[in-house]
Amino acid sequence: MRAYRKLKNLTQQELADLLGISIAIVGGIERGTREPSKDVLARISRILGVTEEELRGQEM
Repeated sequence: MRAYRKLKNLTQQELADLLGISIAIVGGIERGTREPSKDVLARISRILGVTEEELRGQEM
């Protein structure tokens, strides 16, 4: 997820704001210590312009 986020020139804080979640949650998802809900995963994929499968295929 981090690579896709950086391709969109978004900081963790900007992505968190767009998702309406905390930066700690975004960081946890990127580190792999937190699993996003289906809803959050869908919103992340829309914001980053990739499929959920592409996100799952990467180490989030």
